[in-house]
Amino acid sequence: MPPLSRVLIRTAIAYLVASLCLAAVAEGYDWAHAATSRGLWMPSYLHLFFLGWVSQLIFGVAHWMFPKPLFPSLPVLEAVGWASFAVWNLGLVLRTVAEPLLVAGSGEPWAVVLLVAAALHGIGALGWALLLWPRIRGR
Repeated sequence: MPPLSRVLIRTAIAYLVASLCLAAVAEGYDWAHAATSRGLWMPSYLHLFFLGWVSQLIFGVAHWMFPKPLFPSLPVLEAVGWASFAVWNLGLVLRTVAEPLLVAGSGEPWAVVLLVAAALHGIGALGWALLLWPRIRGR
């Protein structure tokens, strides 16, 4: 298994645990205001689960299982993979921090942080596409 795939899959498992812990905390945080607590943490939980666990697991397994590129002498592709990993996770951390603060009504600076996080996810997704595109071919 390539090192990038190992790191992606391990990070995905860490995000699974983090998302489930966040869901448990959100449910048990304040029984009297459970709906408010759930509404505050639900966007972060969903993003940790789907963008952290599901997406990174898919990217890691795809990088591992897709055929090797025809021209493996392109080391820039591996660098694109690591850069996409870093950008994707930076965007996810920013989103996880900013969403509860925005929902709590802390103002517009957090909306800007969410826009930056969304842009980072777009850049990361483009990087994953560039990394996997040369591996897709017919028989």
